[in-house]
Amino acid sequence: MTKNPAEKKAGFFVCILTVVNSSANLYIQLLLKPPAKQNVSLAYESDTIAAIATPEGEGGISVVRISGDGAMSIAAGGFRGATTIDKMSSHTAHYGRFVDEQGKTIDNVVALVFRRPNSYTGEDTVELSCHGGRYLTKRILEATLRLGARAAQAGEFTKRAFLNGRIDLAQAEAVADLIHARSERAHQSSLAQLNGVLSDRISLVRERLVESISLLELELDFAEEGYRFTEKERVAGQLKSTVSQINDLLTTYSVGKIYRDGVKVALAGAPNVGKSSLLNALLQEDRAIVTEIPGTTRDIIEESISLGGLLFDLIDTAGIRETEDLVEREGVRRAEERLSNCDILVLMLDGTRAVGAEEVAAISRLTNAVEQRGASCVFVLNKIDIMEPERNPVLDVEHITRRHDVVEISARTHQGLESLKELLVRKALRDMPSTSEGGITITNARHFSALKRTADSLGLALETLECGKSGEFVAVDLRAGLDALGEIVGATSTDDILNSIFSRFCIGK
Repeated sequence: MTKNPAEKKAGFFVCILTVVNSSANLYIQLLLKPPAKQNVSLAYESDTIAAIATPEGEGGISVVRISGDGAMSIAAGGFRGATTIDKMSSHTAHYGRFVDEQGKTIDNVVALVFRRPNSYTGEDTVELSCHGGRYLTKRILEATLRLGARAAQAGEFTKRAFLNGRIDLAQAEAVADLIHARSERAHQSSLAQLNGVLSDRISLVRERLVESISLLELELDFAEEGYRFTEKERVAGQLKSTVSQINDLLTTYSVGKIYRDGVKVALAGAPNVGKSSLLNALLQEDRAIVTEIPGTTRDIIEESISLGGLLFDLIDTAGIRETEDLVEREGVRRAEERLSNCDILVLMLDGTRAVGAEEVAAISRLTNAVEQRGASCVFVLNKIDIMEPERNPVLDVEHITRRHDVVEISARTHQGLESLKELLVRKALRDMPSTSEGGITITNARHFSALKRTADSLGLALETLECGKSGEFVAVDLRAGLDALGEIVGATSTDDILNSIFSRFCIGK
């Protein structure tokens, strides 16, 4: 029976929509294909690698890790126990001894077996735990190398975990950050990234971009027929929402850097105002020499302390003054050099004496330099336990101190010390949001750069869309944004990027 024109038109639309649906789904799947093994040389993939996975030195135990196709046979070559390696189930531990090629026992060990793909690297893996010691551990490692393993490169175990799809690149970087975390907040942000909080957010954004790209590019195939498969207003709305989310992530980087790198706090002031005493009070130990002789501190003293879950690097500097002493003069020069790079400058005043003209000039110079950099400045009035209340030295520099916070303390009795600690934490965070919506904090400069390029590309796509230009021009900018996002999780990574990232890892991880 012949179909009427209306039926033919309806049938054509059903056909078109079926093709679009099928093509779009395939397109999305291809673009969102897992990052593992993309754009990466795998020439060494069949090698079996081995390394000491614990810090060098003497301790309770040391661990030698073996991973690769030959891990089981290599471990079996030296392990002697009630059960042979080839009969061990995955995720089981077995006591025995490890011998050299002459059959001589090197040490008693525990062999922990992980069979592929359920291991850290996704490969067969054996971890040999022996008594902690440089000699023993090195002997066992050397024995595994003679049995056919290759010495692992820095970060190669984690690199293989990425290449085998066990983790993405953001999670791999989180492993290194977790190892090097020196404060509670650095630890928590690294752990969240390792658990995939950032990766999940990136995946959601990529899915939206891929959906928009697929519809825009498929629409071009039917441009001559005049068919539209997406509304430009809807795409524009999605882009605005996506850019807003990315900008939300970008705003967390300033505080994320603090989580990761800590806060540099320089203690400055004239000689004998109590800088070294304050350092000792904050550390709760006699780290710096304290005397009544001006100019005792002549070199830089650095120590770290954790406050409010943040790491603070305290820098005790030489007293700022004009001096004829060559050694002290060099100390003053070094002090001013370090003061120019600090995040927070703590300027100390002696509560028992007036502020002289030379000291006022030095304070003015230092605060101006700090203000120009946008860093923070805190004034600390010390020795309030012996200060005469009617004579407050802060008044001598009131024209400067009124722009900054002032805390009164006694480094000797610790009076006011808690108030100073709380102020340092507030100054470090500067009332900035610590996380984005969803609890994500960007701590990695590479991630920040990729997100910034994504936001810029999507901004250009939005401008192109609002100017009414063809969808192919919009899709070009969307693809650039998609590629930049892919760099974060490793969907678009080159050997150079991977080598740069994993070279910063320790050997054995």
